[in-house]
Amino acid sequence: MSALPPDTPPERQPVTRPLPPAATPSGVPASSAPPPVVVPSATPAAAVPPAWAPGSPPPPQSRIVLRAGPFWGGALATALVAALVGVVGVLVLQSILDVDLVVHDPAGVDDDYLAYALGGFVAALAAAALLHLLVVSTPRPRAFFGWIMALAIVVVALLPLTWTDDVTSALCTGLVNLLVGVAIWSLLAGVLTRTTAVVST
Repeated sequence: MSALPPDTPPERQPVTRPLPPAATPSGVPASSAPPPVVVPSATPAAAVPPAWAPGSPPPPQSRIVLRAGPFWGGALATALVAALVGVVGVLVLQSILDVDLVVHDPAGVDDDYLAYALGGFVAALAAAALLHLLVVSTPRPRAFFGWIMALAIVVVALLPLTWTDDVTSALCTGLVNLLVGVAIWSLLAGVLTRTTAVVST
């Protein structure tokens, strides 16, 4: 590249000037145009943690607490009522209506009144012991006790039909057994409601 001749006047020398900023279609220089708007990408939704994960504490559980003293007080009262129901049944059906009941006397007391009274008392205590065991050992004691009592009542109500050919005597005996069983079931269910509480563990 050749240099300019020494006699070239200063005004002929090339002058370097900055270029003007490029204009946008709207006539505003690019340097003063607003920056483009950046739309953030949608972030993925956070995963919902499970109700219980191996690393997290287990969810609270509940259990039934039984107050043994009041429960067994109610059980004794239930046994007394069951004994009286049996006595009333024998009185009405056998002594008033003159129906011969088919009474099996495993205790050997030789008296229908005493046999039903003793049988109802022992049956109520046995049912209370079963209910207590179910409360401390099963998750749904009311459901299990209800099923057991329902099936047991059906059995004792129909069992006299296998003891005699006299249908009337068998049905009347089964009716007394049914009343005793229903009394035990309903009273113990109420006792359980009054003597239990659900606590969280």
